[in-house]
Amino acid sequence: MDARSVLTHWIEAFAARDPDRLAALYCVDAVNWQVADDPVVGRENIRNMVAQFFVSFPDSYTNVENVMVDNDWAAWEWVGGGTFLRDLGPIKATGKRFEIRGCGFFHIVDGMIKLQRGYWDKVSWYTQIGVPLSASVK
Repeated sequence: MDARSVLTHWIEAFAARDPDRLAALYCVDAVNWQVADDPVVGRENIRNMVAQFFVSFPDSYTNVENVMVDNDWAAWEWVGGGTFLRDLGPIKATGKRFEIRGCGFFHIVDGMIKLQRGYWDKVSWYTQIGVPLSASVK
């Protein structure tokens, strides 16, 4: 698959809240670096990270603002939100809603995601969901 197709499949799987479909798009040794957090390394760890997010925010949504592709790189801008209904690791659910903007960059190698970087405002997210900035998902 080319970079646009991989990103399109990734967005569809994310919208469907399907961690297995998402994981299938990553290289075994892929790195997902949401720059507000430490990098997550490995397909299975990435799968577990997104699965935990989907459980904690079961009504999550993400709307595509823009998609850009240049050879083996694909990027998207998004607006997303949801309600913090179940604990996120050690962080206790608050029942509060959020909506933030962000963007993601994907390096596609041989039809698979090798590197993903996501840029979003963790301070706004934590503030909206009522979590102290000192909290950590680890």
